[in-house]
Amino acid sequence: MAEIKFEIKETVGSISQSPKGWNKELNLISWNGKEPKYDLRDWAPEHEKMGKGVTLYAEELRALRDLLNGMGL
Repeated sequence: MAEIKFEIKETVGSISQSPKGWNKELNLISWNGKEPKYDLRDWAPEHEKMGKGVTLYAEELRALRDLLNGMGL
């Protein structure tokens, strides 16, 4: 399996932390040298390991924000 390369361009914030110390974070990440996307996933404390996540372009993130705002939470 090919190695996945990533560079965290901006840390937006952490949503939660698991009992094992992993953080669910929203970051702007460049994957394999490509255009950065917003990324929501679990990360080990020093970003040495990651869980499965979701990547979104800025317009998709805005659409998600609008959906969440419409939920009235």
